[in-house]
Amino acid sequence: MKHKILCNLDLKDCKKEISNLKKISVFQNFLNKKDIEKRIKDTTIFICSASLKLDKKFFIKAKKLKLIFTPSTGTDHIDFDELKKNKIKVYHIAKEKKLINNFTATSELAFCLLLNLLRKSLEANKEAKNGIWAREKFSGFQLKDKVIGIIGFGRLGKITAKIAKGFGMKILINDIKKIKKSSNLKKVKLDHLLKKSDYIFLHVHLTPKTNKLINKKNIKLMKKNAILINTSRGKLIDEEALLNSLKKKKIAGAGLDMIDGEWLDKKKLYNHKLIKFSRKHSNLLILPHIGGSTYESIVGARKFILNKAYRLIKR
Repeated sequence: MKHKILCNLDLKDCKKEISNLKKISVFQNFLNKKDIEKRIKDTTIFICSASLKLDKKFFIKAKKLKLIFTPSTGTDHIDFDELKKNKIKVYHIAKEKKLINNFTATSELAFCLLLNLLRKSLEANKEAKNGIWAREKFSGFQLKDKVIGIIGFGRLGKITAKIAKGFGMKILINDIKKIKKSSNLKKVKLDHLLKKSDYIFLHVHLTPKTNKLINKKNIKLMKKNAILINTSRGKLIDEEALLNSLKKKKIAGAGLDMIDGEWLDKKKLYNHKLIKFSRKHSNLLILPHIGGSTYESIVGARKFILNKAYRLIKR
């Protein structure tokens, strides 16, 4: 019996990999959520993006599912308790160091968020389109000699530190693991980092311990000119506390590549409290989780996971 593979990834640049899988399986590729829900009941292998929530409702429909492959480093779109109950194995790329060490996109986007907030480039662009050349109005701040606090010194934290060094920034690090001594950076406790940093970058995984890591208490420690950048997971931040701090200008701003609830439908997302606030306030910039959305990282990860699926099925 051939495996029935269902995939919801855009695979236009993975023709060779699809061809290989079609030789050893019944392979179907659909991008629409409704199409996936219709066909998942007969699927034994699901190759999926992080945009689809795999929760209890999903697994009730996926009666024959045995394997899941996802070309993502984050796995909070998957309910692991339900995986255990249903004896389904999952493969992702979080520990594929040789592959992901070449992906710098998320750290690069973190600085894109910061620079857009500091230089007010989005608002300046709108005025320039209308022929308004208000240079003084859009004066901002440079990065040289500013203090960046990096929470989490794994792969992305290290890449961010390298970029920060290039900007001539002073670097503070907070991490649960030991860090090699370096003249370029200093490991400190979280409280110290929050108090001393001009800009705070989150590069930690979401766990029960890091859930709402940035909360009301920790935000109070931050400088009034501090900017918070999150390209990790929405639940790392207590969104009510962040919203309150932005409204009352207790911190200068926040740049978020995701929010808690990004899997909600369009109407609910439109009315999400942070998104509503961002529509009228320039101190909050939100992007639709595009940190890893570059050609190099997307296609590289998808080719890798398709090849991994092929090798495991072919055994």
